[in-house]
Amino acid sequence: MDHYRVKPDQKIELDAWDASETSQFKGSKDDALPRFEKLAAELGELQEVMFAEGKHKVLIVFQAMDTGGKDGTVRAVFGRVNPQGVRVANFKAPTATELAHDYLWRVHQQVPGRGELVIFNRSHYEDVLVVRVHGLVPEEVWKKRYEQINAFEKMLVEEGTTIVKFYLHIDKDEQRERLLERIDVPEKRWKFNPGDLEERKLWKDYMKAFEAVLERTSTPWAPWYIVPANRNWYRNLVVADVLVETLRALKMKYPQPQEDLTQYRGQLG
Repeated sequence: MDHYRVKPDQKIELDAWDASETSQFKGSKDDALPRFEKLAAELGELQEVMFAEGKHKVLIVFQAMDTGGKDGTVRAVFGRVNPQGVRVANFKAPTATELAHDYLWRVHQQVPGRGELVIFNRSHYEDVLVVRVHGLVPEEVWKKRYEQINAFEKMLVEEGTTIVKFYLHIDKDEQRERLLERIDVPEKRWKFNPGDLEERKLWKDYMKAFEAVLERTSTPWAPWYIVPANRNWYRNLVVADVLVETLRALKMKYPQPQEDLTQYRGQLG
């Protein structure tokens, strides 16, 4: 799945990325399900070893437009992990206390500790996305943040954190269908927010903002992956595949006891 990895300083035009393509899997949706189930099970096993070993720290970032599938991806891909050792952090509009600090202050408090896997459902990138599109701070302020974020992530990596970032890419037509579904399907109406329609009007501005993020903050130490996300099954497959490969590369092992445990067998009665 390196096909979707953004190279450092790669020029990105999201209109040229097909959000419906499935080129890296030679099969149908039905063919993909067994492959995904196997990957999801292995991800659960790898996370269990990571928690037991207590050595590595893993940070996973999800960003997308509204209806892009962040919640669905988290539910599907991480459905087999042990909740112990896994945490989801969701960054909404900052509170007054958070605004009184620098924009990374609240983010740093949520990064993983040893043995922990943390999922950012939205992230510090909101401060160069929403903030940029809505002009919440001057351009001279948000333009500095790309390098600040790169430095922040590099510090985390140098301190032992593995970072993987996913942009779940849907097109505007797919977003329309998903918003209509939230209106028409009773069980999904709770998800509908009229504010999403106002954000949709800013689609082109958001695409420019995402392109800048992908171009300027995909680094060797914290890469971005552009995941085609119009088809949920393929989106889940790509994310699971990347994560399993990432965790395999850590070469983790269950810790071994310091003594021979068989001596305790007789004490069990």
